[in-house]
Amino acid sequence: MKLRITRYFGTILLFLLPLVGARCQSVPAPVPAQSPAAASAPTQTAPATAPAVDPVVALQRAQRILQDWPNLGRYHDADMKVPPPGPDENRVVFMGDSITDNWGSRYGKFFPGEPYINRGISGQTTPQMLVRFWPDVIALGPKVVVILAGINDIAGNTGPTTLDAIEDNLQAMTQLARSSGVRVVLASLLPVCDYIQPQTTRHPPEKIVELNQWIKDYATENGYVYLDYYSAMIDGQRMFRKELTFDGLHPNDAGYAVMAPLAEKAIAQALQ
Repeated sequence: MKLRITRYFGTILLFLLPLVGARCQSVPAPVPAQSPAAASAPTQTAPATAPAVDPVVALQRAQRILQDWPNLGRYHDADMKVPPPGPDENRVVFMGDSITDNWGSRYGKFFPGEPYINRGISGQTTPQMLVRFWPDVIALGPKVVVILAGINDIAGNTGPTTLDAIEDNLQAMTQLARSSGVRVVLASLLPVCDYIQPQTTRHPPEKIVELNQWIKDYATENGYVYLDYYSAMIDGQRMFRKELTFDGLHPNDAGYAVMAPLAEKAIAQALQ
């Protein structure tokens, strides 16, 4: 019990410390007197700073995470309303993070007319997806699951991690699917770029390439379908094509238009 309390207290501190720092930075520093020459010099624009974090919003988010870390509540009611699949229904569940979550809700069209179910949650990492894999995927009775995950692990959204740990979680999800008779499509991570805003520092391209190679090899060795989004979305510098993204990390309408037929082809292959 003491260890659990310590962990909770540590988690809360992780959210509070950035707030304290942001508040401290918001206090204006004294402005030194300028000489006449300095006063007449051209004014330089200060670099833009990140917007202040609302402490109440941050604490509410921390409380939600403490109460439901994998966010099982996000789709609980929706899952309860999903009927069993029909005898000839090729039901597909898409498991992922914001790149899946945004598909059809923010950008792109999410396969209109198809019996496909979106179970993406923005910001999630593979351990969170693994916890909710049973209720949000297996219990829905799909024939195929499309898994796109790992970029938020690389960014450290739920703490520092290793590629080995990401791979372990992907293996666990695929084995859960296989043991339940669900066919697996493993998608590559998308590329990133800094053309619009900085992304490569938190999402090093070399780690994306390394994880994608492991995903491809693992899928091939185990009879899963490998869905290669990455190769279709890179430019000559091996960065996310600027016209396919709105922020260098997530696809826009044009990006999803590239991804959709690739996903359809992979699903058809899995159903053979």
